[in-house]
Amino acid sequence: MMHIVRIVSYALVITGAIVWGIVGFFNYNIVAALFGDATLLSRIVYSLVGISGITLLATSGFEECYCSCSDDTKHY
Repeated sequence: MMHIVRIVSYALVITGAIVWGIVGFFNYNIVAALFGDATLLSRIVYSLVGISGITLLATSGFEECYCSCSDDTKHY
C-alpha cells in the first residue's frame, strides 16, 4: 500500500514542480487556467500536491528494495 502512495506522491510532486516551473518561466498558471483562480477545485489540486510533498519528506528514510538483492548487498 505504501508503495502506491509513494508512486502517486511522486507523480503529484513532479506535476506540481512542472506547473510552478511554467509559472516561473512563462507567467502562466495551468491550474488556474483549467480550474479557475482560487476555486475549490484548484485549492484541492494545490493541497494534494502539498500533502504529497509532505508524504515524501516524511517517508524519505523508508526506502524499500524491490530488487532480487542478496543479503550480502548493502542498501543505501
